[in-house]
Amino acid sequence: MTVTTTRIHERVAGADWAAIAAELDEYGCAPTPGLLTPAECRRLAGLYDEPDRFRTTVDMARHRFGSGEYRYFTHELPDLVRELREALYPRLLPVARDWAQRLGRPAPWPDGLDAWLSRCHDAGQDRSAQILLRYGKGDWNALHRDVFGDMLFPLQVVIGLDDYGTDYTGGEFLLVEQRPRAQSRATSTPLQQGRGLVFTTRDRPVRSARGWSAGAMRHGVSVVRSGRRRALGLVFHDAA
Repeated sequence: MTVTTTRIHERVAGADWAAIAAELDEYGCAPTPGLLTPAECRRLAGLYDEPDRFRTTVDMARHRFGSGEYRYFTHELPDLVRELREALYPRLLPVARDWAQRLGRPAPWPDGLDAWLSRCHDAGQDRSAQILLRYGKGDWNALHRDVFGDMLFPLQVVIGLDDYGTDYTGGEFLLVEQRPRAQSRATSTPLQQGRGLVFTTRDRPVRSARGWSAGAMRHGVSVVRSGRRRALGLVFHDAA
């Protein structure tokens, strides 16, 4: 392991994962302590201007996803992105398996990330889904799910790369739960620079009179009121 790799793994290991799991159960999302330093955030954000690192660019307005832009990395991930993904996967895996058990679903995720990604590729999901997002004043992201095929990991992580309240205002992360026979419930979370937010990809277990049911959830971003908001999105399955 390099010094940087060791530091990333130590930061991830230092989080209170029992508390994060409990908050995920309650709300479908949970913040982490700092995973990146401000200098590392600036380094990652600066990669947006190196187009050779990305396989495609998406203009959200063009596709009616909202307003703003994001880029999917190639499989040649920057070291920080690769290390974060490798360190986070085994911490999220127990939650994924627990949720699958409660919902009576298969839990196809092996202990190692590489083995899981191999299964994704064998199923035809072989494109990188790791993204850098960039929003300016007036930009926003419509409610959606990052489901790219049948091979799905139920949790993902977004990390703020700019300083909320200083570099930009607005642009809060939104998570909306569709509740059966009731009004939807929304959670709004500012992304703090260098800190992660773990959230559900598609749904979470919700206790009901008949046991556990799947609470459908979608995520998005509120309107950025000023400045520029950039974020790193870590998805633990690849895209078709």
